[in-house]
Order: sequence, then structure tokens, then C-alpha cells
Amino acid sequence: MRSRLIARCARCSTTTRRDERGSATVFVIGFAIVLFLCAGLVIDGGLAINKRMRIADDAEQAARIGADSIDVTALRRSNNEGPPTIDKQLARQRISGYLGDLGYGGGNWTADIQADRVSVSLNDVSKTFILNLFDVRFPVRASAEAVPDIGPQGATP
Repeated sequence: MRSRLIARCARCSTTTRRDERGSATVFVIGFAIVLFLCAGLVIDGGLAINKRMRIADDAEQAARIGADSIDVTALRRSNNEGPPTIDKQLARQRISGYLGDLGYGGGNWTADIQADRVSVSLNDVSKTFILNLFDVRFPVRASAEAVPDIGPQGATP
């Protein structure tokens, strides 16, 4: 009776050892994947923030270029009385040229040009370095607005 009990316990312990084999490997692989994803979020998230700052700068410069396109004929006619007006056609042409030089296609930007202000919006996608393996991309958007100015602030003509 005692020998049967010892034999039964021996079978149970070998079965238990066999079931636990490889469990550490699964844990290590899972942990490595989680660390890889965290590193991807940190690195690629930083790249996306940097890209957003760059396109915000580009949008601000494009808006300034558009607001700088003052209708000179209307300005001379008014003898500097009242606010300057923007030449819409010239502003759109200058914005398009500037953003084209930076590599933005026609579908990546919009410009709202009024007589007294210019608004530019840019859309782009931040390419990922690590998360590219999982086909993850971050959309990035920025917009800016500028108004025309003919002299130092507070100065009287």
C-alpha cells in the first residue's frame, strides 16, 4: 500500500514539473513585447510631438507670408488711412509657393484669406520608427492666423 502511494506521488510530481516547463519563456516573451511597445510609444511619440512643432512653425510662417501680401494699390489709394487689405490672389500664390518648397502638397494645407487676416491649416502624418512594424502612424495638425501690419505697433502714421 505504501509503495503504491509513493509511486502515485512520484507520477504527480513529474506531471506537475512537465506542465510548468516553458512558463518563464512565455513570461519573458510577453514582457519583451510590452517593453518594445513602451519604447515605441516613447520614441515615436516624441517624434510626433517634434513633427507637430515643425508644422506649427510652418503654418505660422505661411500665415505671415500671406498677411504680408498687402494690396499696395489700395494702400496707396487710402493714404495709409485705415487698416491695410490683403491681396488675396497674391497671398494664395505666395503661400502655395512657400509650402510647396517645404514639401506640402495641395491636399495637405488650406488657407482662409480674408481682407484683414490669413488663416493657414496644415495636415500631415508623423512617420514612426519602431511602431512602423505594427503600421502605426500619428496624424499631426496645426493652424495659425496672421494679420497685416504696415509699421511698428503703437506707431501713428
